[in-house]
Amino acid sequence: MSIKFTVTERDGTSLARNGILELAHGSMETPAFMPVGTNGSVKAISHQKLEEMGVPLILGNTYHLYLRPGTEVIDAYGGLHQFSSWKGNILTDSGGFQVFSLATFRKITEEGVRFRSHIDGSYHELTPEKVVGIQNSLNSDIAMVLDVCTPPDIEYREALKALEITTAWAKRSLKEWQLHDPAPGRALFPILQGNFYKDLRQRSAEELLPLDFPGVAVGGLSVGEPFPLFLEMLHHTGELLPPEKPHYLMGIGTPEYILAAVENGIDLFDCVFPTRIARNGSVFTPRGVMALKNARFEKDTGPIDSECDCTACRRYSRAYIRHLFKAKEILGPMLATEHNIHFLMRMTRNIRTAIRNSAFREYKEAFLDEYRGKHT
Repeated sequence: MSIKFTVTERDGTSLARNGILELAHGSMETPAFMPVGTNGSVKAISHQKLEEMGVPLILGNTYHLYLRPGTEVIDAYGGLHQFSSWKGNILTDSGGFQVFSLATFRKITEEGVRFRSHIDGSYHELTPEKVVGIQNSLNSDIAMVLDVCTPPDIEYREALKALEITTAWAKRSLKEWQLHDPAPGRALFPILQGNFYKDLRQRSAEELLPLDFPGVAVGGLSVGEPFPLFLEMLHHTGELLPPEKPHYLMGIGTPEYILAAVENGIDLFDCVFPTRIARNGSVFTPRGVMALKNARFEKDTGPIDSECDCTACRRYSRAYIRHLFKAKEILGPMLATEHNIHFLMRMTRNIRTAIRNSAFREYKEAFLDEYRGKHT
């Protein structure tokens, strides 16, 4: 699997590093945040806006795209890039988390998973091999193996069983991927699991890393556990990762979590949170999250953030955007979504600059001091 990842700078005081990841649809700098485009579209924002902001990689979801529109439709276009007219790179999740969180009925066996669609209740089966085939139809630049996602607070025995199935599925996925002889610039990543048991995280790494995938994902974190436990398990897992390969932490997208991820050697991260809160009227600012629907913004003539140059901040006031949300005008969620993605894109650029200057921890502390202060 011929992707190329080069570490260009290291922070020196942590595991934070800058890199260049070369994929089939272009090179990109890391650390990088991936907006989530579950159905081949990032909600409430156009691909053109994402391109203008320099977004190099978006995430699509195998589970959702398999159910609708289906691989036959996407096959007719030659892949998700052509179908959705997205010129950049695409990472597709395997759908394991969606089966875990959305399916009204699911049964996991060593062969695969049987579940009912959240759309129409129809029954479906996914195996590791089928998930690889779907992602080959999507022509993902980075594809993920099918895994078993588990919630916090489960018993050790249940976590061990999920880990054993995840490892077996990863081996089957790799074999199937290699049979298809994927084009240069495409890759399949395994997902380290183990729940919140350190020895199981260690075992997952010992079983998956020798298979020599070109990159590795960390799953099963940020699934409802307390933040201190997240930090503890992230630090433990980060030290297990191969330093020469790209590291992807699944499902994180708030400033505190992003900074923790980067500090522990993570290169890629994604989350629906930034766009979801935007559609509900909340936006990131350097001084914390701002709820634009609050009455105190009714006559506020200032921008969301005076230092931001997104469309919302350059052109519109807080009062006007608040009015859009109160009037249920679609422009409100669109402007807030653009702002939140722009905020994280600017933040990751600043992170890369800090790493380049061997000043990541100073940047992190200064950012969090302001972010956790009195909210705007």
